[in-house]
This record gives sequence, C-alpha cells and structure tokens, in this order.
Amino acid sequence: MKTPTTLATHPAKGSSRTSILAVAAAVVFTAVLVYVLYLPSGSQRELETRAPLPVATVTYTEQQGYQRPLSFLGLVRADQESHLGFELGGAVAELMVKEGSQVKQGDALAALDASQLQTRRAGIAAELTSLESELELANLKASRQGRLQQTDAVSKQAYDETRLSAKSLEAQLDAKRAQLRGIEIDLEKSILRAPYDGVVGERFVNSGVVIAAGAPVVSLVASAAREAHIGIAVEQAAQLTPGENYILMLRSEPVNASFRAVRPDVDPNTLTTRAVFDLPSGINAYDGEPITLLLAESVDVRGAWMPISALIEGEKGIWNVLRLDTSKTPAVAVREVVEVLTIDDDKAFVRGTLVDSQQVIADGVHRVTPGVPVLAMGG
Repeated sequence: MKTPTTLATHPAKGSSRTSILAVAAAVVFTAVLVYVLYLPSGSQRELETRAPLPVATVTYTEQQGYQRPLSFLGLVRADQESHLGFELGGAVAELMVKEGSQVKQGDALAALDASQLQTRRAGIAAELTSLESELELANLKASRQGRLQQTDAVSKQAYDETRLSAKSLEAQLDAKRAQLRGIEIDLEKSILRAPYDGVVGERFVNSGVVIAAGAPVVSLVASAAREAHIGIAVEQAAQLTPGENYILMLRSEPVNASFRAVRPDVDPNTLTTRAVFDLPSGINAYDGEPITLLLAESVDVRGAWMPISALIEGEKGIWNVLRLDTSKTPAVAVREVVEVLTIDDDKAFVRGTLVDSQQVIADGVHRVTPGVPVLAMGG
C-alpha cells in the first residue's frame, strides 16, 4: 500500500519546478521586449535630431519632346568603277599593270596577241600597192585612148571599157583601204587602255589565257571623286533636301557631304532606299569603306532630361529617383517612379510621377534612403 502514496507525491514536486521556470522565462521575455521596443524609439529620435545629409540636386525641367539621334549605315563608292575587257576575243599577250597600280587616262593596261592582225594588215597593204599600180596604169590607158578616140583611132567601146575598168579598180582600192582601216582599228583595240584616271583593282586573267570578247580583264576604280551610298528608311529619305550638307561619320570623324538624290527603288531585303551623297574632293576614303549618316528625329512626348547618376533601378524594369520634399523642415528624400524613354551619353530623358520644377537628387543616391533629411547643395 506504500507504493501508491509515493507515486502521488512526485507529480507535486515536478509542478512546482515547472511554475518557477515559467515565471523566470516570463521575466526574461518582458525585459527583452522592453529593450527591443525602447531601442527603435531611441534610434528614431536620433534620426530626427541628426544633421541633414548634403546632396547635389538637379531641377526636373519638363519639355514638350526631345531629339532622338538616328544613324544609317552605307558604303563609300568611287564615282566610276569598271570591269574592263577587250572588244575582241583572243589570247592575252601581256598585262602591263598590277593590283593597286595608279594609271592615267589612255595608259595601256593589257594587250592581246595581235600577230594574225598584223599578218592580215601586211597582206592587205600589199594588195593596196598592187591595186594602186593597176589603177595608175588603167588611168593612163584611159587617158591615151580618150585622145585617140577623138581621131577615131580607138573605138568608143574600147575607150569606155578602159575608163570603166579604171573606176572598178578605184572601187576595189577604196574597199581595200576600208579593210586596212578596220584592221588598224582592231590592232588598236587589241590594247586595253584606261578610260579614266584611277587605280587598278583586281586582275581577272593572266598572260596566255584565251578570252572571249567582253570578258573582264581588270577592274579600275576612279581616283577622283567619292560618293556615299546610304541605305535609309523611306520616311527619312523624303525629308532630305538636295544640295544641302549633312554630317556623315567616316572612321569616327565627321564629314560634311552634299546630298545629291535618292534612288527611285526600294531594296526588297532591307526595305530601304539608297541616298547618294557627294563627298568632299580629295577625301581619303576607300571604295567599299563603311560610312554612317547621322540624323535627328523629333519625338513629341512630355518629359525631362536627368543625369543617369540620378536613376535608381527598381523591380521589373522600373526606375526611381529621389525627390526633395520641401514641405518638411528639413527637406526629406521621397521616392518617385520614372520611365526611361531614351539615353544620350550620361543623361536620360524620363517621364513619370515628377512635377515640373521639382528638385531631384543628382548623384550619390546609393547613400540616401527615402525619409532621410537632406540639404540641397545645388540645382
């Protein structure tokens, strides 16, 4: 019977200990809670009493729109560029120039083997000499028979035959002379000459190759004027004025170029047309070199330019700035939402919840939080 009594006594002692531990824990929790609640209150008072943070500011000056820069890529082209070939077919006897050679108008570039033409010329020249002798003899005979015919020593028929034979020889002689001139022309055409001053580009054949008439032998790029051919949208092309100067960028250097005309067709691949500009004479530009046309487009939207250093990146592509709330003393920083419409170097054109003429913190925004007292130092 003692065992039940003992079992009833132990739970009473355990409950007493539990109560003591619970009371102690409550005391500790209360102390911690009081400390936690007191600390922010003290920190807040410290924040309210400390000196305002000096900040550089800029004025949000609203305007009706902005100029958006546009650029269009093109190529430098020579005023003339040709693939030159012979008007005759034959074997290439000699190439007188190499790639990059400077040539003047009329300079020989290449020559065909003209041995057959020279042989034909020699043969026709011999025939001409023979015909000239025959004609001279026929003329003498006709003259003599003409005098004799007056005395009836020679019949009129014999005289007419001699006279007409001389005229036939004259006709044959004229034909041979024409043949000879044709051969002389072909001999001249067997030498390919530069049609203008320029620089030899590519050689398409070598000596000894038999080519057809018109086959390209060398390319020649004019060394005088240069043009810029720019692919441009039809809308912008319509705004260009013939004869007016525009800025083109060549190797990062600006070039003043006179606008000549727009081609009347559209490239089906790029859906752009081609604007042609005359580059200044003497410009150091290579045929095929890239060149860029710079234009500006007016965008009608209200906003203002802000330094990029004033922008704070927010969530989901949203940007913020810190505005000065001057209704409080001292002024405090307030977050405002903006949309970036365009960027130009170190500034951005934005619109958003800002109002015209408000002050915005220009830089150092990483060290300022909304609600912090600030002191404007400029703007």
